[in-house]
Amino acid sequence: MCKIKNKFTTISLICLLIGILVWIPNILFEISSPFWLLTFIVSPIGVVFGVLSKRTLLIFLNALMFFSFFIFMAIGYIINSMM
Repeated sequence: MCKIKNKFTTISLICLLIGILVWIPNILFEISSPFWLLTFIVSPIGVVFGVLSKRTLLIFLNALMFFSFFIFMAIGYIINSMM
């Protein structure tokens, strides 16, 4: 059973890393890339595997990546309103 939880943890962690990596071109390099849309597909998968592995941190971080578009939009609007 421990090996199965390890696999679930690894898959959830990979989903989290993919979610972070697809934002890098848009945020750091300011290159318009549609790959950030993968967060809506990959992050829920990461949440499911986080639940199966019972890792609360992975569940939270993958859920945060799922809502990252809305978070970045809010931050962008706040920054633009200050200028």
